[in-house]
Amino acid sequence: MQTFYTTTLRELYGDELAPAVSERLRELINRYRGRIPKPEKSSLTERDALLITYGDQIWERGKAPLQTLAEFCEMHLRGVVSGIHILPFYPSSSDDGFSVKDYRAVDPALGDWNDIARLGKSFRLMFDGVINHASAQGEWFQKFLRGEEPYRDYFITVKGEPDLSQVVRPRALPLLTEFDTASGKRKVWTTFSADQVDLNFQNPAVLLEIFDILLMYAERGAQFLRLDAIAYLWKQIGTSCIHLPQTHKVIQLLRAVLDEVAPHVYLITETNVPHADNISYFGDGTNEAQLVYNFALPPLTLHTFRTGDASVLSGWTSTLTLPSARTTFFNFLASHDGVGLNPVRGILSSADIDSLVAQTLAHGGLISHKRNADGSTSPYEMNINYFDALSNPQSDEPLEIQVDRFMAAQAVMLSLVGVPGIYFHSLFGSRNWREGVEITKHNRTINRQKLSRDELEKQLADPNSLRSKVFGRYRQLLSARSSSSAFDPHGGQQVLELGKSVFALLRVSPDKSKQVLCLQNVTDREVQIRTPLKKAARDLLTNRIHDVSFSLGPYQTAWLEVGLSGH
Repeated sequence: MQTFYTTTLRELYGDELAPAVSERLRELINRYRGRIPKPEKSSLTERDALLITYGDQIWERGKAPLQTLAEFCEMHLRGVVSGIHILPFYPSSSDDGFSVKDYRAVDPALGDWNDIARLGKSFRLMFDGVINHASAQGEWFQKFLRGEEPYRDYFITVKGEPDLSQVVRPRALPLLTEFDTASGKRKVWTTFSADQVDLNFQNPAVLLEIFDILLMYAERGAQFLRLDAIAYLWKQIGTSCIHLPQTHKVIQLLRAVLDEVAPHVYLITETNVPHADNISYFGDGTNEAQLVYNFALPPLTLHTFRTGDASVLSGWTSTLTLPSARTTFFNFLASHDGVGLNPVRGILSSADIDSLVAQTLAHGGLISHKRNADGSTSPYEMNINYFDALSNPQSDEPLEIQVDRFMAAQAVMLSLVGVPGIYFHSLFGSRNWREGVEITKHNRTINRQKLSRDELEKQLADPNSLRSKVFGRYRQLLSARSSSSAFDPHGGQQVLELGKSVFALLRVSPDKSKQVLCLQNVTDREVQIRTPLKKAARDLLTNRIHDVSFSLGPYQTAWLEVGLSGH
């Protein structure tokens, strides 16, 4: 292992620096060895599903938001989800937590580390490693501006007018921001915003500092480390500055360190990019992330229900492969961000993408753009609540049909091989929050409303409310999913062709002892199907017995325990 560290560090920092960096890395590893608690359960199973939530997602007067979140989750979500991804809960200055001022602290406006520990007693926890950039208002950058060591080289400065036209931009904002420093004006690299200053990983001190922080998160109970915007980590002028080999080397180093001192901790990479680039972060299946966000799934699912045609989704799903039995997908439809379009470029046609954009606007959503190399802009992200992305909030369509359509989409996501990630607003049936956008002037606020606990509890207690209907249906799906090892995240899946109106997926447990045929009508009309069943089979969702041939109602889901001929 030491040889691997030394070799990799030489590739990153050269022969002269590598030995000293390797020695400091070994000291860091030894400092954490034995300090990181190992949970009783570390494997992933069909019972795993993660809630994605802000630390202040729900509030009540006189109580720290993290305490409120813990009480709410203990009351409503034990046995429903196994884990919670708490979006950045550190002190921050912008971007709803993703402009971190202090990586080692809990924002006192949210609570403290004891509140995080309480959540960890009932749920597996995911923490964010927001390691591409830090807040311009944080202590590190302020000391950089003053020229104080060791922070003088913690950030990336650019001299002169180099050609940066190849740099891939996620947003239509300036790449460089000028700051006044103790040594004069300096142009500093800011990929995402002027308040989010990119860290300089070409300085090994930055690498060691960040590794120390991530190991501290593991010590604090994180079983999943989400590497935010990791694709942009390493900058090299004259390149695209995305997916560089050095970025993969850094992830490989981190994986090796975790395997040594915290082998139960999973790395999950967040790379909102085309699918082939996205899955490159699995590495060889053993040396990088164990999970990657399945970014193509949200827009493909929207396309499927917009057209009532599962053909593209089925074709794409049939191409999904994993490099080893130690890797799997993190499947999601909605998150704190919008629905990215880059992941489906090359999967959907330009016309289909344009249709998704038009539908989003028609349903009260917004579109965010990115800047291209030629100076033009193109749609990057659809900002809309997923419920409203599927159903026009201005229509007079019955609520029951809208709920059926929404839950059909969730059932598609839950049927795929991987671990489900469920955004709070999806689990509880939220709609667009245009008022919030007016307040913040940020498109993404449309899907980030913070909720009153009292009001949320009242709505959940009312069986006729949208929130109650969606949460009740979601609990049913998750309960059925957790009842069969066919849904194991490391199991198998095979797409079956039962007509374009039906998404049909055979899930198989790792030991081949369990099989579930997942059938999803993606249309608003009844569909007659003939399955490859050898005999009648029980639906995990309803306990109904279905014959070989039967009809699926509009947006109906059926998960059948089966024995299939030819399988």
